[in-house]
Amino acid sequence: MRKYLLGTGLVGAITSGYSLLRGSDDRRFTWRVALAWIGWGITFALALGEIRDIRTASRGGTVSDDSPIAGKEYKYAAGTSKADAKKAHEKKRK
Repeated sequence: MRKYLLGTGLVGAITSGYSLLRGSDDRRFTWRVALAWIGWGITFALALGEIRDIRTASRGGTVSDDSPIAGKEYKYAAGTSKADAKKAHEKKRK
């Protein structure tokens, strides 16, 4: 669980959402506020996507090439040595 919370932008996304929520109490809804909330939604979605990629990699799967952890799945593989996981990853990529 720690690798999901500390290894992703989830903490930052939650704290920025909290500050957006607190700051929007007494403000009118303008296009700037809408852009701030859209930006927060994108940040939160990217953090959730990275959590999904880490979970996939820890179960031995491969992630898409545009993922931040692409090529480093062996770091998250559970129960195998680093060398074995890296060899298996290279074999799956070919």
